[in-house]
Amino acid sequence: MEISTALTALGALSQETRLKAFKLLVEYGHSGAQAGDLAAALQVPHNTLSFHLAHLERAGLVRSNKMGRCVIYSVQRETMNGLVLFLNENCCSRENVDCLNLTEAKC
Repeated sequence: MEISTALTALGALSQETRLKAFKLLVEYGHSGAQAGDLAAALQVPHNTLSFHLAHLERAGLVRSNKMGRCVIYSVQRETMNGLVLFLNENCCSRENVDCLNLTEAKC
């Protein structure tokens, strides 16, 4: 992952509502969740959440799929995993120890 991509993703996650929404979407897994369900769970007005979800989508962290009148949001697993790998890339590189191998994650 390029540093500019990581900065964009981290910047998007640096706001409380966006971070909570992202973490909640991670809980929903591959199937994702409707915007209304997310808004209710987070106790955030629909229009406010839509603004934050759009920000996460522009950062490449979530995707949206329109299904009839509903919009389903889900985590972009590739971006999330790429960000985690980027942050862990040099873990323990200055020590002579084995670190957690995140490349084997099954998510």
